[in-house]
Amino acid sequence: MLNYNDNVAVAVSGGKDSLSLLYIMKKILDSRHRATNLIAITIDEGIKGYRDESLKIVQEFCSNIHVPNKVLSYKEIFGMDMDEAIKLRSAEKMTSCSICGTFRRRAMDLAAEAVGANVVATAHNLDDQVQSFMINILAGDVERIGWTYPEPVSYGTNKLKKIKPFVELYEQEIVFYALQRGIPFQTEECPYMHESIRTDLRQFLNKFETDHPGIKYNIYNSTMKISKTMRSSLRTASVQTCSICRRECTSEICAACNTIKSLTTEGL
Repeated sequence: MLNYNDNVAVAVSGGKDSLSLLYIMKKILDSRHRATNLIAITIDEGIKGYRDESLKIVQEFCSNIHVPNKVLSYKEIFGMDMDEAIKLRSAEKMTSCSICGTFRRRAMDLAAEAVGANVVATAHNLDDQVQSFMINILAGDVERIGWTYPEPVSYGTNKLKKIKPFVELYEQEIVFYALQRGIPFQTEECPYMHESIRTDLRQFLNKFETDHPGIKYNIYNSTMKISKTMRSSLRTASVQTCSICRRECTSEICAACNTIKSLTTEGL
C-alpha cells in the first residue's frame, strides 16, 4: 500500500479505529526505518458537546507518539458546521450522515493536500465496508458500490491515493487491540448517528454473526467481487470540472457544492 518516501496522512477522528491505525502505522514505520512521512489529519465537524472531547484525545495522543496533527473544520471550509447544517436542511431530503459524509470526504482531501500528503489512510474496517455496501443497495445508490472497493487508486487533480489497511478486520478485533494497548479513544456516540440506517444494519449484522460465526466475512467477500466489477466501469466514466469549486467530479456540480447549494437554498 505504501511506497518509499510517501507522505502519508492518516485520517484520525478520536475513535478506536483511527487511533489504532495511527499507532500501528507509526510503530511499523519506525521499526523499519522507512523514509515515509506520517501526519494525522483531523476533521472538526462542529458538533457541540461531542467533537470537543475527541479533538483533545487526538491532540494528546499525537503528542505522546510524536506525530504532527493538522485540524480542519467544516466551518472554515464550507462556511457552516454540522449543527448549523442540521438547522438548515429539510429533514426529509437529507440525513445528517449523508451531509456529514459528503463534507468529510472533501475536507479530508483538502487536509491531505494542505500537509503535502500523496496518500490518505482511513481506518474503515470490515464491518464498515459491509454496512456501506448494504446502505448503497437499500438506498438505490448502485453507482456508489464501485467506490467501496478498497484497491488503492489515485484520484483527483493531485492524484491522492486512498488506502484502507483495516478493511479485513472485524470492528470487535480493533476494540480488543485498542484496549490491550491502552490506546485512549472516544466512546460517546455522535448525537446524529441514529438518523442513518447504519445503526440498524450494525445491530442486524452483529446478531447474524453471533448466530452464524464467519458470515460477515462471507458477505464481505461477496461485496468485494461485486464492487470490483463496478469499479471497472467507473474508470471509463467521464471526468468533469465542478462549475463552482473547479475540482474534478463526475457531474456538472460536485457532491460537496451541491450539498451546500441545497442547504443554503432550503435555509432561505
